[in-house]
Amino acid sequence: MQTVVITGLTGKSGKWMLQRMVKENNTLAEYKFRIAVRQSSDIKAFNNVPLNIELITGDLKDEKYLEKLCEGADTLFHIAGIDKSLLLVEVAIEMGISRIVLVHTTGIYSKYKEAGSLYRQIEQEISKMVKDRAISLTILRPTMIYGNLNDGNISVFIKMVDKFGIFPVVDHATYALQPVWAKDLGEAYYRVLTSPLITKNKNYILSGGQEILLIDMLKVIEKYLGKKNIYFSVPFSVAYAGACCLYGLTLGKCDFREKVKRLVEPRVFSYQDAKNDFDYNPVAFAHGVKEEVEEYLRHKKNNL
Repeated sequence: MQTVVITGLTGKSGKWMLQRMVKENNTLAEYKFRIAVRQSSDIKAFNNVPLNIELITGDLKDEKYLEKLCEGADTLFHIAGIDKSLLLVEVAIEMGISRIVLVHTTGIYSKYKEAGSLYRQIEQEISKMVKDRAISLTILRPTMIYGNLNDGNISVFIKMVDKFGIFPVVDHATYALQPVWAKDLGEAYYRVLTSPLITKNKNYILSGGQEILLIDMLKVIEKYLGKKNIYFSVPFSVAYAGACCLYGLTLGKCDFREKVKRLVEPRVFSYQDAKNDFDYNPVAFAHGVKEEVEEYLRHKKNNL
């Protein structure tokens, strides 16, 4: 029986992986799943699932907890964030895990120092750890993830489009993005989990099914909200100068300088390798975001 450690299964994309696992439970009879959860995690989704699951409560920054989590396991599937990867991989190797799948980010390709250099450093350290060892390492790199009101990405745009009739954008918002629906990621994670030979020692970009300009994303959201907004453009130089002023006035406490830079950084990536190897087929933004807008409207109505 294969023992698989999974982190982040209660998160925005992990929950969709769990749903697919439950649906395919007959094919997972030879798997035992050891799930990392926090004390504050909502674990209702694990009630009465037809899977061999053990929930282990703790903190992914606690080395002793990680040792307990990884002891005797064969596979680590880490969804809970690149910031926790280094220690987790180190412990996993010490505990004899032979297959590691890490969900990281396309932020590694960013030309801006804070967004990209730290991620690159983490992956370089991990590559050194597994070098010359009999370990299969697969890295998945999603683009901007959306899919629920806590995604911290598209949910922010939905609220802004709803609340502001006059909407400021930087440089006409004509830069291309490729956001990915959390449900598509959950599907991809399941396929990677169950395709160890195909995905061994490979890296995959998991982008959305459509390249789309930010202004067009905003207009799709506007349509689903039943709004008609006015957009006015602020030159990048003005927006960046404003961020620098705010940084100075708050003595460094509010630093949006890099966020403004990344606003105009194109983030479009091909998912062809994932399509070829495990039939990754993400939906277009207009399809995926519809459910999130509907969730927003229900939440807004219930809180009136």
